[in-house]
Amino acid sequence: MKKIILIDVSSLIYRCFFALPPLKSSGGEPTGALYGFSSILLKVFREFLPDYVAAAHDRPEPTFRKKEFKEYKMQRPAISSDLVFQLKEIKNLLPLFGVKSFEFSGFEADDIIATLVKKFENCDSQIIILSGDLDTLQLVKKDEIIAWIPKKGISNFSIYNEDAVINRYGIKPSQLPDYKGLVGDKSDNIPGVNGVGPKNASLIIKDFGDLEEFYTFFPSSNFSKNSMFKKIIENKDKALMFKRLATLSFDVPLGSGGLEEIKVGNFNKENLKQYFQTKGFYSLISRL
Repeated sequence: MKKIILIDVSSLIYRCFFALPPLKSSGGEPTGALYGFSSILLKVFREFLPDYVAAAHDRPEPTFRKKEFKEYKMQRPAISSDLVFQLKEIKNLLPLFGVKSFEFSGFEADDIIATLVKKFENCDSQIIILSGDLDTLQLVKKDEIIAWIPKKGISNFSIYNEDAVINRYGIKPSQLPDYKGLVGDKSDNIPGVNGVGPKNASLIIKDFGDLEEFYTFFPSSNFSKNSMFKKIIENKDKALMFKRLATLSFDVPLGSGGLEEIKVGNFNKENLKQYFQTKGFYSLISRL
């Protein structure tokens, strides 16, 4: 079976930037996140020998989520100039691995990944999502679509197939947006419904299937004496909005290109070696 790797570049660069010391090249350029990302990419290429790879990037413009909920990701600190530099420089590195990049104004990198998953999930291939963002777990399907999420640092990964997601959350991957509609997501500044914890949220979603079915069963707070249910009912509009914010979009207009568009290009070891030498990544050269 052929392998398709979809990379959430932005979340991984963030992870590498904060997990590694602030390395610099001999010319004084910040390189820590670039080093970490290169190390991850070498590991994944060696592990899977992928046939197709695509890289997804965030854009600086506000997304549709920010337009609906102005507090979305508001808690995150301003991006440092060192990180901005490396987010731009990564676009010079990826072609050396033979990887095509995608970005689209108004959408996040994981929306692009979701759209690519929808596009290629029936291509008789295994899809491996490489991301630092747990939002991508909603895309996992059996062993056909799996996610690699870095643990603390960048050396080890949690590998999620559908069973692993169910073991962690008690619900199916596709139900995670409903779950986050209730418990929220601190990393994205989505507050959730006050008083609803992970355990109860999982039980509710498991019993009802999704939030819409819950609200069909309990159209008003008069239909339940359970205090937690009353909170969920009274916060219906917020909970459904939080679910929308947590739901990845499958409709990024990426064009009509087929699988061949993301076929791994020329993985030129000599060019990568020269790039690593320029950046001072000497320990990575032996891994080429």
